Amino acid sequence: MAVTWKITNTEYTNDSDKGVIHAAWQASDSEVVGSGDDAVTHTGTVSGMESFTPDPSDDDYIAYESLDEATIVGWVKTLIGDDEVTRVGTKVAAQITESKAPSSAWGLPW
Repeated sequence: MAVTWKITNTEYTNDSDKGVIHAAWQASDSEVVGSGDDAVTHTGTVSGMESFTPDPSDDDYIAYESLDEATIVGWVKTLIGDDEVTRVGTKVAAQITESKAPSSAWGLPW
């Protein structure tokens, strides 16, 4: 299993620089148990949003039109740090484990 990170949306300044000020992200993974008609996909997902302060005068500034998802995912991971990236992965894995063997269930006794 490998957690996949993606950017689900961005908010940017409404000027000629279009600097990204917020990035909404999602980290997810899934595991298929069984095969054929009996296959069940168990999924875990964690979402968040991070804030940025763009500086168009910075030498590393990337124009909005030149940004790609991998770059913004990198910004998010750098901002939240390695420990939080690991925690996100742990939460995703825990959701998959819980889906495969639920610790509780819903229902009525009648």
